[in-house]
Formats: sequence, C-alpha cells, structure tokens
Amino acid sequence: MGDRRQSSGLRIWPFIIVVLFVGVLYSAVSETVTIGPSWTTLAIIVGFLIPFSIAVVLKHHGWIRRIALILIFLLTVALISNVASLVLALFRHQPHAKVLFYDAVLLWVANVFVFALWYWSIDQGGAYRRYHHRLQPIDFLFPQMTTDEEVWHDWKPSFVDYLFVAFNTNTAFSPTDTLIMSRRVKVLVMTQAAVSLVIVAVLAARAISMV
Repeated sequence: MGDRRQSSGLRIWPFIIVVLFVGVLYSAVSETVTIGPSWTTLAIIVGFLIPFSIAVVLKHHGWIRRIALILIFLLTVALISNVASLVLALFRHQPHAKVLFYDAVLLWVANVFVFALWYWSIDQGGAYRRYHHRLQPIDFLFPQMTTDEEVWHDWKPSFVDYLFVAFNTNTAFSPTDTLIMSRRVKVLVMTQAAVSLVIVAVLAARAISMV
C-alpha cells in the first residue's frame, strides 16, 4: 500500500535490502544451476552497492538511477541464466527431487522481487521523479489513481504496491487489479510470467517423471 511520504527524503533502503535479499537467494541456489560459484552474483551486487551508496550520500540522483538499473539488469540476467540451467539440469543431471524443488522455489521468489524492482524503478520515470512530482507518462494505473475520493488524492505507489503486482504476475501470470499502460512494462510483465511459467513447468515435469 502506498503512503503519503511526509518525510523529508526519498526512501532508498527498500531497494538496497531487496537487492541484497535477491543476491542471498542466488547464493543459496545449488551450483548445478549456476554459472560459476553461487556466491558470484552476491559479490557483484556488493561491489556495485559501494558506488551506489556513495551516490546516495552525495545525492547524485542521476548516478543512483544508472547504478540501480545496472544492478537490476544484472539480477535479471542471473535469474534467466539460472532458470535456463534449471531446465537443462532437469534433462541432463536428473537432480534429486528435493534439490530441484529447493532451487525452483528460490528462483520463483527471486523472480517476484527482481521484477518488482523493475516496476518500482521505471514507473513514471522512477522513484525519484514520482517523489518530486516530475512525472513521465504512467506505466501502471493503480485503482487508487482512478478514484475521486479525497483520501486518495495525494496517494503515491510505494515498493509494496509494485511487489504486489509482481506477486500477482508470478501466481496468476498477469496483473489483477492494476492496468498496464506502457509497452515496456507489458514486455516486462510477459517476461516475468514466462519465467514463472517455466519454473512451474519444470516442477510439474519432475513430478510427472516421479510417478
């Protein structure tokens, strides 16, 4: 749910926490579905968070956005490569069912948070533009934006709102109560739904092979 943001500064900590959380998820995946050591992505994330933190301290919003997008892109590449390796492992290595299920669940959860980061970072030009009312055309039309009730007049989406959209896309393979307005987000939503579907299909295939 969004908030009115009465504080004096834009909250950056959700981004840092989520990026680190996804990195931890990747490091917990078995190395049968990773390219190189499983901790590699987390190490790269920590490396990028150093200049990111410096940019935050210096309030250089241009660099904050650039580094944030680079980080999300790297997380996405790692996600897709891990899911591809998960599919190959199903046919090549025939991993133990518990290991396969464990890896699939971790990647499924990572898929939710990676695309929530995408949605949060690009909607209306990004979090900084939304916070300071320097808006570009909307990418998501939330229900609160369509109501005439005064209580929602100053409402702005927060990270949790985008996480909700990402979770719905992962489970229902489409958003539920939120309209997708831009082509770029439509591509992202289709990509997220496809990744989720592949993970579920891998689990289903493994389950059938065990019958």
